[in-house]
Amino acid sequence: MLNSVLSDQELVKNYLNGDNASFEILLTRHKSRVFAFIMSKIKNRNLSEDIFQDTFIKVINSLQKGKYNEEGKFLPWMMRIAHNLMIDHFRKEAKMRKVRPTAEFDIFDVLDDGNKNQEEVMMQTQVHADLKVLIEQLPKDQKEVLKMRYFEDLSFKQISNLTETSINTALGRMRYALINLRKLAEKQHIDLQVK
Repeated sequence: MLNSVLSDQELVKNYLNGDNASFEILLTRHKSRVFAFIMSKIKNRNLSEDIFQDTFIKVINSLQKGKYNEEGKFLPWMMRIAHNLMIDHFRKEAKMRKVRPTAEFDIFDVLDDGNKNQEEVMMQTQVHADLKVLIEQLPKDQKEVLKMRYFEDLSFKQISNLTETSINTALGRMRYALINLRKLAEKQHIDLQVK
């Protein structure tokens, strides 16, 4: 296969020009090293698989947003994303231990660092409301996976079992849900950034 001899940089460029097969080659080329890196830090296979899947979702989103500019350094860039997601996981775990369960638990409360002024709180509340409206407009299978992953905090393995699909199918639905959310936000002129 011609693409398999291309550099990471060329594959990224091809992917950004619409060639999804180029991303599959990047995934195949680096998945074992990225997974081994995550596993060496996390020491839990299921959690490592989730962070691995989240890493590739973040890589895809970052590429599509034009946030990759590390010429010829794709693997280190991807490893840094995985590393940051691991740090986020441990921070979230520490915060979750501090949160006392209530009937009105909202995942967005955990993300609040307590240093927001009233305007920021209002903006964040509006973004969350807009996001919930957009999520309801997604196709049923994409909406289901997105809600299970972000609101129920299920692993991709759990999602694939519950939806009776493969992990790759669940990951694909998540990827398309995020792409479609971005398209819906642009089409409806909704800004999902909290300034």
